[in-house]
Amino acid sequence: MGGGVGGGVADLEFFTVDDQLWVMDGEGRSEVVDEGNRGLVSRLFTMVVENWPEAYKALSKEFGQSSRNVPYFQWLVVRRFYKCNFGKLDTGKRDIGRGLFHFEKVDCPIRGECRLEGVVCGARFNSTLTPMQLRVMEQVCRGKGVDEISALLYISPNTVRNHIKASYWKVGVHEKSEFIRYAREKGLFPGEYE
Repeated sequence: MGGGVGGGVADLEFFTVDDQLWVMDGEGRSEVVDEGNRGLVSRLFTMVVENWPEAYKALSKEFGQSSRNVPYFQWLVVRRFYKCNFGKLDTGKRDIGRGLFHFEKVDCPIRGECRLEGVVCGARFNSTLTPMQLRVMEQVCRGKGVDEISALLYISPNTVRNHIKASYWKVGVHEKSEFIRYAREKGLFPGEYE
């Protein structure tokens, strides 16, 4: 598929056929996710590590004997995590789309018995913002613009925009007003803000 499905991780649908994990991109191209698809597997692995650290820790323990063979280990982690959380073919809503993840309750023959249930399947998302994301978002909540934040924190305007986008994504909001509501509810920043 060349630069197709494996080219990125936006707008993807995962599904299982004959116990194999498949991925379909936004244009309907499909391919098997296997250890030979190293670029895609590496990106999907990084997403698990960064966004679901508890699931990653459990899967690292589960597949620890394979950790010296990094591509194979990454594939084992990706295969298990994505099959457990995105294994149904659902063309109505992509599993990964527009920066959001849409977990599915997949049919599992050992549901209720699996020791990784609730850790790997239905994994808890790491919504903790990094220290820099918190500094940027505090300034956003206080009404400062991108250029002001850039000058104040000595980072580029593009980096400010990336931190804002990542922060929205991590807490599951789409715009500034939603983030401000979230910040108030969680008591992220002391004092008054916009």
